[in-house]
Amino acid sequence: MAAPSPGYAITVRVEAPSSSTATSGLAAAVSAAGGALTALDVVESHADRLVVDVTCDAVDADHAESITKALADVSEVSVRKVSDRTFLIHLGGKLEVNPKVPLKHRDDLSRAYTPGVARVCLAIAENPEDARRLTVKRNTVAVVTDGSAVLGLGNIGPAAALPVMEGKAALFKQFAGVDAWPVCLDTQDTDEIVSIVKALAPVYGGINLEDIAAPRCFEIEARLRELLDIPVFHDDQHGTAIVVLAALTNALRVVGKTLDGIKVVVSGVGAAGHAIIRLLHAQGVTDIVACDRRGAVHPNGEGRDEFRRWIAENTNPRGVTGSLTSVLAGADVFIGVSGPNLLTGDAIATMAPDAIVFALANPDPEVDPIAAREHAAVVATGRSDFPNQINNVLAFPGFFRGMLDAGAHEISDAVMLAGAGAIADSVRPEQLNASYIVPSVFDPEVAPAVAAAVKHAAQATA
Repeated sequence: MAAPSPGYAITVRVEAPSSSTATSGLAAAVSAAGGALTALDVVESHADRLVVDVTCDAVDADHAESITKALADVSEVSVRKVSDRTFLIHLGGKLEVNPKVPLKHRDDLSRAYTPGVARVCLAIAENPEDARRLTVKRNTVAVVTDGSAVLGLGNIGPAAALPVMEGKAALFKQFAGVDAWPVCLDTQDTDEIVSIVKALAPVYGGINLEDIAAPRCFEIEARLRELLDIPVFHDDQHGTAIVVLAALTNALRVVGKTLDGIKVVVSGVGAAGHAIIRLLHAQGVTDIVACDRRGAVHPNGEGRDEFRRWIAENTNPRGVTGSLTSVLAGADVFIGVSGPNLLTGDAIATMAPDAIVFALANPDPEVDPIAAREHAAVVATGRSDFPNQINNVLAFPGFFRGMLDAGAHEISDAVMLAGAGAIADSVRPEQLNASYIVPSVFDPEVAPAVAAAVKHAAQATA
């Protein structure tokens, strides 16, 4: 069974007899059912009974029901209510808007709104660049999705994507002080999306494209970058690539290898895979073999779109062919951004000594991390319950902070490489080891370091 996760935390309110063993019996029931008890609070006490909130983590929704049943089966215990703690924090949404200026009396209103605001409007009409100085534009990012590729859930649509976009906006604010807002579009037509985002752009200082399926996401990003004078960043591509490069930089430091001397196999040539390959290529990694469902991508392959053609023409210098498992033999690095359970520990055993494995499919990685660790020197996943979590929150808040502060819109390889370097260097030499190749997402120094590096690179290449 997988490990219990806070993502499936529940609080079960039960009524139990007021005996000295009542609470210990509840704890034992949770443990026997495989839950992870995190709190046990007596909320009411009476002469003959107790009301207790039992809070625990489960593996999934079915496991949560099993834990609840186990508590109900305890002698003389009745379940009053079950609360799913993840759903509770989403009630009413996770965002709100607060004014930054006081609106307490008539003078405040006259300056913040009419008649005083008209003077500011006219100033911007005369000099549109003043919008960055006099409005929310200087610090605001639109988190745009069409709901076509949400997490690992697939094409679930814009309404169902909204909780994810709210979460993304909350992370922007928490880690970098950027005011972000969800923009979930009820269309999956490329032309419509480009047109809508272009029309919305005057309000925003940046566009974060999110959870848009490939290959449509490539065209949307490219066209918007041509049309707009603000940064357009597809986080599923470039945020992932930046953090992967940072993690790989440190993993190579652990095993004593260099970027220009390694053989890399990438499983998955969608949005994330394509961006990872391009950024590794820009950083000087020359021996990359990409694999799709048909195996190794090579120049003689047929039926490939323009993005796979770029991969075919710029990777696989040895011209290898075959399945993912076969091309993995002798590789120094495996990077998976594809699907679950594609490899076994035996396949990892065929890699070069001191191998590095980044199995990033979520929630189930390409190879069991425990099996991979038996043969690889460094293992990373996209999960929070294993060491070395490759998490985009290490990149995008600070990245946009730096771009906004620089007043820049050109997202070059140099800017992304600077962000990756800042993340890698946030792990100090005395901290670095096989289980700690990326900083904690809660490290308060990471976003400012990324912002400073990105700002400098953006200004230097302007």
